[in-house]
Amino acid sequence: MARDIYRKIIELVLKAAELARTVGILNLLQPGLVKEMIIADILGHELITTKRDADARDPINSSIVYEYLSCKECGSGQLDRMFKEPADKRQESLNRIRRK
Repeated sequence: MARDIYRKIIELVLKAAELARTVGILNLLQPGLVKEMIIADILGHELITTKRDADARDPINSSIVYEYLSCKECGSGQLDRMFKEPADKRQESLNRIRRK
């Protein structure tokens, strides 16, 4: 029974990946991308699909960008690629959040 469900999920993911490629998304399963796509849709933002940039931008003023930081309700949150030391790496980490 579970195998049939897994096969259906795989089929749907492959179809979604094919559809994503038509709009320039080459790796739909890039960590966090689908979650960011859902959040951008809910908030009316324009998704940014590149990994090293902000998550989305304002559809009217593209100089306004958004970084989505989220966690499960009643869970804990986590930021990846954050450094406490050395000072230059810490500043780079903070700039990721500020997107300056």
